[in-house]
Amino acid sequence: MKATSRAPRIIGRIVKSLFVLLILAVNAIIVWRILFSDKLPERVDALTPNAALSAAAAQYGDGLILQYQEQATVTKGGRSYGYFGIPEAVFIPEANQVQIVFRYNNSTLKNVARDYGLPDTPDKAAHLFDVTLVRTVDLTPTVSADNADPDFLDTVRYFPTEASVVRDTTKLYTYYRYVFEGVTVDAGTVGVFADVYYVGDVNYEKEAYGTLCLYDREMPWLPYKTDAKDRRALGLAD
Repeated sequence: MKATSRAPRIIGRIVKSLFVLLILAVNAIIVWRILFSDKLPERVDALTPNAALSAAAAQYGDGLILQYQEQATVTKGGRSYGYFGIPEAVFIPEANQVQIVFRYNNSTLKNVARDYGLPDTPDKAAHLFDVTLVRTVDLTPTVSADNADPDFLDTVRYFPTEASVVRDTTKLYTYYRYVFEGVTVDAGTVGVFADVYYVGDVNYEKEAYGTLCLYDREMPWLPYKTDAKDRRALGLAD
């Protein structure tokens, strides 16, 4: 009888222990994702040097301006909710250059297959997305009331410098670092956006598969803090 009466307590302790272990495991996964999975892989972590950037760094040294804005880093609207991210976007005005890190996770591959009716999930190693920048320009800069009206806005599209594209992957993500040349942000610039198209459906007259805002003239600039890898890429002393 005593053994029988102890059985429910033993079972209860086992269930409680399993429940605690489950909570610990979930918390460990969350901490791992926060600390490690969002860390940029080494190949895309530093700024990519090229002729324009190196010349600007040589001319301005530590006075070189690198800046960004606090914008959403993951697509939030439309059918691409959560598909794409830009964890880093750096504007370098003295070089007329913008560098971004573009990424997507493994589940995005399945979503692409579903959205486009593909027979199989695309290979992670494949180049799947066309990424460009679009600058919107105010045609009536003295009138702010019409800024939301496309009839009073012009657009300029910028393509990445192919020689500067860097790609890397982790277990969860695929990353690209893109360099865009000739991008100017002046008084007439309303916004700068990153457009993402699936490579099998690139039509710049159509709405992009996903869009992220990188610059909004109503938002303040923030200084981009370079680390040792960035400074080495720029040819600046630590």
